[in-house]
Amino acid sequence: MRAATPAHGVEMHRVIISGIGVEIPEPSITNEELVDSFNAWVDMENVRREASGETLLQKSDSAFIVHASGVQTRHVIEREGILDPTRMAPRIPARPDDALSLEAEFGIASARKALDHAGLEPGDIDLVICSASHHQRPYPAIAIEMQQAMGTKGAGFDMGLGCSSAAAALHIAVNLVRAGAHRRVLVTTPEIITGHLNFRDRQTHFIFGDASVSMIVEGLAQGDKRPGRFEVLDTRTWTQMSNNIRTNLGYYTRTAQDDPYMINLEGNLIKQVGNKVFKEVTVAGHKFIVEFLAEHGLTPQAIRRFWLHQANARMNAMILKLSFGHEVGHDRAPMVLERLGNTAGAGAIVALSENHADMKAGDYGLLCAFGAGYSIGGALLRML
Repeated sequence: MRAATPAHGVEMHRVIISGIGVEIPEPSITNEELVDSFNAWVDMENVRREASGETLLQKSDSAFIVHASGVQTRHVIEREGILDPTRMAPRIPARPDDALSLEAEFGIASARKALDHAGLEPGDIDLVICSASHHQRPYPAIAIEMQQAMGTKGAGFDMGLGCSSAAAALHIAVNLVRAGAHRRVLVTTPEIITGHLNFRDRQTHFIFGDASVSMIVEGLAQGDKRPGRFEVLDTRTWTQMSNNIRTNLGYYTRTAQDDPYMINLEGNLIKQVGNKVFKEVTVAGHKFIVEFLAEHGLTPQAIRRFWLHQANARMNAMILKLSFGHEVGHDRAPMVLERLGNTAGAGAIVALSENHADMKAGDYGLLCAFGAGYSIGGALLRML
């Protein structure tokens, strides 16, 4: 095992994930409900398209959704509006500036669970990192809002790396703690994807759901055993530019419009070239896993459990088959995708939270997420 080496004479600390918290919103939407809404909109849209000579849209169906993704149902922070074919977006009212924002509220819900799991109070935290694929606003940072609302110390900042956001933030938090820059870091990933999703896009309308996850990252004191917690042995990130998963909604969207006060969202919401993403991320994910483990003298066979990004059941199966040379089942690589959908950066952490209690001291686990960028983030863990 490669040991961490001191940099510039600084003592490097062992690091653990001492707490994990998950918040899943109660409302859910089945494939059938989503398809009925989508197809009702297609019927209305195709009347207009036929009259203007445009290409007609293809309808969706539940069998296509299951085959393409493995998703059966998804949880959402707000159902109202999503299934209305004249709206097809959640109805989330604006809040006053002095009220707690929805994303901060969602992040705090999982953060409090992570603190409870770690046996800590908010005042024990000296850094908050809010890392998600989509943020409610650019500033003030959601992390700073959470810091104030919860009463954590030190500082907070936002970041994002698509669906690799939680893994990338874990990479940063672990190395900050390891170097002694911070004692305890709260990493929170509140993913409210449905607010950014184009429910009129057949390729993506069924993929995503909402979830919030949090992790507490802290140093392991000498002689502290902390059984049942994971030591983070190493972390890694990888990126490669690709437009195959993209959103163009941002500051300058309004400047490209004839009327900058009436933003046209057509072409600016989430879009992806599904077949290219599947092929390219499968190859990249397999290569990342095998090479990362090899750096530590390990093979996939040595890993007790894989918690992979919950985007596509077939993609995960293919990555694991390439890595192992044979198919791998739920016990080795658990999936939560079927009931939650793709919850972006949160998915792999949900899988970790729900599937680790049976692991024994010394067992290795690999957390690995991949997504837009392209980006990949990984963490090699060992049960204490």
